[in-house]
Amino acid sequence: MPLRPPTTRNIIAIQPSTASIATFRSRLPVRFLPATRCFTASPATVSNASQRLLCRVLLQPPRLLPPHRAFSVTSTTCAKAKKKMPPKKAAVQEKIMLGRPGNNLKSGIVGLANVGKSTLFQAVTRCPLGNPANYPYATIDPEEARVIVPDERYEWLCEHYKPSSRVPANLTVYDIAGLTRGASTGAGLGNAFLSHIRAVDAIFQVVRCFDDADIIHVEGDVDPVRDLEIIADELRVKDTEFVTKALENLKKQTGRGGQTLEMKKLREEQAIVESVLKCLQDDKTDVRKKDWGNKEVEVINSLLLLTAKPVIYVVNLSEKDYIRQKNKHLPKVFKWVQENSPGDLIIPLSVAYEDRLSKMTEEEATKEQEELKAKSAVGKLVVNMRKEMNLGSFFTCGTDEVRQWTIRKGTKAPQAAGVIHTDFEKTFIQAVVFKFDDLKELGDEADVKAKGKVMTKGKDYVVEDGDILLIKAGAAKG
Repeated sequence: MPLRPPTTRNIIAIQPSTASIATFRSRLPVRFLPATRCFTASPATVSNASQRLLCRVLLQPPRLLPPHRAFSVTSTTCAKAKKKMPPKKAAVQEKIMLGRPGNNLKSGIVGLANVGKSTLFQAVTRCPLGNPANYPYATIDPEEARVIVPDERYEWLCEHYKPSSRVPANLTVYDIAGLTRGASTGAGLGNAFLSHIRAVDAIFQVVRCFDDADIIHVEGDVDPVRDLEIIADELRVKDTEFVTKALENLKKQTGRGGQTLEMKKLREEQAIVESVLKCLQDDKTDVRKKDWGNKEVEVINSLLLLTAKPVIYVVNLSEKDYIRQKNKHLPKVFKWVQENSPGDLIIPLSVAYEDRLSKMTEEEATKEQEELKAKSAVGKLVVNMRKEMNLGSFFTCGTDEVRQWTIRKGTKAPQAAGVIHTDFEKTFIQAVVFKFDDLKELGDEADVKAKGKVMTKGKDYVVEDGDILLIKAGAAKG
């Protein structure tokens, strides 16, 4: 005989487990229906939230559920009923660059003796420092000078704003004494010269590719590939010495044993240093040519390795060869760089030609280049070295001053503000940003703003090369 449900109650149907049936029998006013394993209960009596999740209230007129309308509620069904949270965004880890962090970076002119380093230094910096002479070790102590970075954007901004003060970006260049074979073991004051190279952040390596009987060569004849091998070997041997000493020191510390966090960190550092030593000794590869992780880069940067520094190869040609753009040694140099230092930039120039242009007025130098159809390569040297050191620029502009500031690429707005003044980084509020290209295209700041090209950025904004910034900062605390 069919059972009639109470008329004041809705039907709740589940296919419960044995434990669930016992629980509901003891806690709820239930009429058990053995034919369909259904029971009835009033929703008002199901007060526990977890019990509600196990039941489905059918909002229909009261009636008995036939067997085929019964259903089961499982933990899987309940999980699907819950609202799924969107997955968290994976944190993007910034790639740490090889080299000393910061924007005040230095480059050094390096090479064998009598290849034209000091003359190039004078031509690039347009200063009388340095001691070009026709004998080895004419330069002992490194000379330092700053070179203005040529930038058409800066020139355009100066013409546009016509400021009372103009401050361009610059690059610090060092003239470092010439190396010789065996410099890593102290030959020719090599240890002192290698320490000077260690103090800079990037290298202009000058390679002699001109024949001149009046200028002696320390190896007896002109062979640029041999010269390249000598410099590469000396830098690598010296780095091996640095790394070996660091590894010995780490082994002494880890040899004490222990399971502390500090000891674990030292063991990880030791493993990294061992891999760097393998790169130098076994693979005969410069450190900068291997792909390192962030932890490895942090350790390598602390070692101040010579082969970790970016290199631009400066091929010194005779003036005649540079003008006609032909030289018998160039193909060999290109082949060596491709095989031993792939990806590094090669810039051919004539130091003699650049030296001659540097002694002319700007008008005379321009006319000479047009007549000979040979453009100066000094600007190319400076611009590309900034790129190799991962440097960029932003501008602050107004009628009082146009200034080009140097920053490391990837610098965020507060740190860029700190380049202007350290207090600005601490009290940074926001930066008003617009692009140089937008200003040049539209012609005026008001038009840039009218087109919606002016942006307000916060602390997470990464400053891009060519940005024009207005920094807003709070008052510094006394």
